[in-house]
Amino acid sequence: MTDDYEHYEAVVVGAGPGGAAAAATLARNGVETLVLERGVDAGSKNVSGGLIYAEESSPYTIDELFPGFREEASDREVTEHYIHNVAGREVKTFDLGELHHHDTEWADSVLRRKMDSWLAREVHEMTRETGGGLLTEVRVNGLLREGAEIVGVTCDELDPIEADVIIAADGVNSELARDAGLMDWEEPDEWFQGVKAVVDMPEGAIEGRFDVDGDEGVAHLFSGDLFENVRGGGFLYTNDESLSIGTVFHLDSIADERAEPQELLDNLLTHPLLTDWLGGEYDELEYSAKLVPDSKKVAHPSPYRDRLLLVGDAAGQMQAQGPIIKGMNHAVTAGALAAEAFVDARSRGDTDAAGERYVAKLEAEGVMDKLRPTRYRTLGKLGEVGPVASAMDAVTDSVVGRAAISALGDRAESLFNSPFLMGMLPDTRMGYVTVPTVIAEELGEPVDGLNTVEPPELDDRIGDLTYDVDEGNPHIELRDNAFAASGTAVTACPVSAEDFGGGCYRDEYVGTNGTEEHVVSLDTQPCVECGTCAVVADTDWTHPRGGKGVEYERG
Repeated sequence: MTDDYEHYEAVVVGAGPGGAAAAATLARNGVETLVLERGVDAGSKNVSGGLIYAEESSPYTIDELFPGFREEASDREVTEHYIHNVAGREVKTFDLGELHHHDTEWADSVLRRKMDSWLAREVHEMTRETGGGLLTEVRVNGLLREGAEIVGVTCDELDPIEADVIIAADGVNSELARDAGLMDWEEPDEWFQGVKAVVDMPEGAIEGRFDVDGDEGVAHLFSGDLFENVRGGGFLYTNDESLSIGTVFHLDSIADERAEPQELLDNLLTHPLLTDWLGGEYDELEYSAKLVPDSKKVAHPSPYRDRLLLVGDAAGQMQAQGPIIKGMNHAVTAGALAAEAFVDARSRGDTDAAGERYVAKLEAEGVMDKLRPTRYRTLGKLGEVGPVASAMDAVTDSVVGRAAISALGDRAESLFNSPFLMGMLPDTRMGYVTVPTVIAEELGEPVDGLNTVEPPELDDRIGDLTYDVDEGNPHIELRDNAFAASGTAVTACPVSAEDFGGGCYRDEYVGTNGTEEHVVSLDTQPCVECGTCAVVADTDWTHPRGGKGVEYERG
């Protein structure tokens, strides 16, 4: 009987920016709120690129919800934004200032452990005053039901908890969204995979090497032939005393090309263009990875069921449209709107209406059209039809296409700065590989310099991470160890590789009754919990128990 369980008005699962925004809004409205976080500290399980934006059109921004946020929890304000089109040593750079400043009040670089742990302290103080609070090292493993209706959550470490509303901000691998039937892991083309290195910078190096003042930062994006024809690109963001350098690719492209994520990252780190920025000594502080939902395809138009409301990555609310990469700001907005919807519903004595009100607010505030642009659904998607995509790619790389790009010259920069065009960019090689490569070949200039960076080997990268292994409780189990079913995980897993035997996945030949079988084996000890294998391999995947698994120091 659920009457026997502890009850709160609101339970928020996950203490990232979406969960924090929801909890703060609930607490300010006097709603008794309990926040549950599975990491040893908020942010210890989270990774982002990352920039957090405050959009002028958004009804909620993180600094409005949390005064003092920018002084205490973020790194540098990013004031300059560039994209580099690369073909070998030929590079053509465009200033993306117009695109970057469109609808932008400000944008700051952040590291998740620093940001999320600060937000969590604020949230804990606010929610304690409602009779709730924030608990870490608690994994919410499913939904509590009364009959068929969702009425609460179940946990590994606590008894079930009943609530009038459950706000799931438990990230891209949301177990609550899956339990409710609102998310699946069926299609690799619905996901991006990001891999990142945080690189130490000597005092004063960022100001000197990037020509910025002490309180300013810069963002660089990279596309073209750097990444072995895999669809996606790279990024470099300046933090206070470090750089976040990473790559983000369509997961289906990584799988199709049998690309290895850490090698694609190394292609960027060792390109001559980065020589002056990285300097003579390379000190990599942390290696990390995560999946990112492609909001154009999976942002849920109705992200609720019964008392459960999804926000942020759990609802597919990550906007990655060419050089437009925004996620945390949408999570903040959605979290606050979900809380606002519950408060409205409660004031009318009808808390069951919170989900419908939440959806109405997402539509009315324009959030859904940013995540799933109408222009993409009506025009951009046509470019992904096989024959159309092939034709567009061929024309771009033809004599005619090259002549057109040459004629455009620097006027091409204005096309990259159009939010309208970027919002309808098809997910094909044309936009991420072919056009940037042709631009660089036709308009670019050679980059001088010798990049002497030697990125760490994969075993050093995963060996430097902190893990608390949950002996006897593997959080991933192979359902089919045949190479045909699960072999892609060997190359696509960021802590595995085809020729590397110390990572999460390995392929091997096993002799049985005179025959030899090609199979995959698994060791979850070095797992970074990105969830890639849940999409590209045949697995049962859950989060580790509370506090277990990888612990990011920076994120």
